[in-house]
Amino acid sequence: MKVDFTLLLPELVQILIILGLFVQTLKKPGTENKGVFGIGWLPWAAAVGIAVAGFSMKRSGLLFWDAYQVDGLSQFFKMAVALGFAIASLNAMSTPTVKDDQRADYLMFFALSSFGLMLMASSVELITIYISLEIASYSLYAIIPIRGNDPRAAEAGIKYILFGAAATAVALFGLSYILASQHTTYLNLLAVKSWAWADSPLAVTGITLFMVGFFFKLALFPFHFWCPDVYDGTSNETAAFAATLPKLGAVVILIRLVALLKPEIEIITILAVLSAASMTFGNLAALIQTDVKRILGYSSVAHAGYVLVGLVAASAMGLSAAGFYSLIYLLMNLTCFWVICSLSTDGKNLMLDDLNGLYKRAPYLAFVLAVGAFALVGLPPTAGFMGKLFLLTAAWNRGYNWLIIIAALNTAISIYYYLNIVRHAYTQESQAVEPEPTRCGSAIWGGVLAASLLVLGMIPHSVFHWMEEATKQMMP
Repeated sequence: MKVDFTLLLPELVQILIILGLFVQTLKKPGTENKGVFGIGWLPWAAAVGIAVAGFSMKRSGLLFWDAYQVDGLSQFFKMAVALGFAIASLNAMSTPTVKDDQRADYLMFFALSSFGLMLMASSVELITIYISLEIASYSLYAIIPIRGNDPRAAEAGIKYILFGAAATAVALFGLSYILASQHTTYLNLLAVKSWAWADSPLAVTGITLFMVGFFFKLALFPFHFWCPDVYDGTSNETAAFAATLPKLGAVVILIRLVALLKPEIEIITILAVLSAASMTFGNLAALIQTDVKRILGYSSVAHAGYVLVGLVAASAMGLSAAGFYSLIYLLMNLTCFWVICSLSTDGKNLMLDDLNGLYKRAPYLAFVLAVGAFALVGLPPTAGFMGKLFLLTAAWNRGYNWLIIIAALNTAISIYYYLNIVRHAYTQESQAVEPEPTRCGSAIWGGVLAASLLVLGMIPHSVFHWMEEATKQMMP
């Protein structure tokens, strides 16, 4: 087997980052973050990963006995993963809930999980997909319980591990059904098989069960049990990572399954029902929350339903919209978590009342938070508006117009709790009168995130075109 390593440049950069962090963990305790070889190099190395992934966008080829495919779709998501890893690691560089002698280990688990997600982006064989999913998951199992002496972190870790193990076991069980009925695990061979219930009920059952593992990562109702409690219990910086990057891996696999397997009406109907239920439950549950991270947790359940609207369309534009929206969701959530982490210097959870008077205490962060909240609602001129517009337009007149109506109604419901965050920041007064010091770096990068949401809201077509071209390459 001859391997063209130029096809694996994003993965190789990520491996080098992992090795660098591993060497960092071997340093003498107390010297991990000092000198030339401190962890200050990590954000720059992650930025190189973004550039390399973008440079390799046009590369294509099959590797490892055709189980690993490099194409436009995989490279788009690898660039998104590299971007998310760079922002999440920069955010976690000074997390107060991790000891200095554990910081390199902590960031190494971030890098390992991101590497697994990159593998998922190119996996086109079911067993390879499953192994990549486990690589991405195991690192999170290790870092979610890390939050000083807070007992909620242990609860979050136990819930994430138990529910994650159950979901992946169900996915593996579904894989056995697919193998028994279709006699192959390669997506290109599965694409020529029938996926109608009348022809192969075992295959339909198997692919539905296999998708459960990715529904769990996506926090889709009713596989969302872990989400709000894990966000609430784990540290703010870990929650920022767990809330965003794993969803990219789930979306890229679901796009490949829907595009290549050409699922019949039964599977699409299942996705449509789950989408409607997830949007409705997530938004209604978020209405009564007062913990900002729990609001974002239930919000992610709702946004998982929005992403599925694009998959239900089962067209090139629908799948492109789902991929584009997953990138936008990454930026929207990381923007909100950036503000949470900047304000919570002691690592505690923020309640809505903690945001009172933020426009006086930290006006710059209040603006960044407002942009993130407006984007999550889907208000113009933010990227969230364009993302939802692409999703709803792609799915209209595809046989599920009722789902579009439900999505529009849920967007209206979500306005209440997102704008409630902004209301606390701008209209409620706080007892604190002294302005809160904002680190220069925090303000700059928060501004970059807010600007990216505004720029992608006003000129989204270049990024959406990349995704559209990548999707068309894989459509039959």
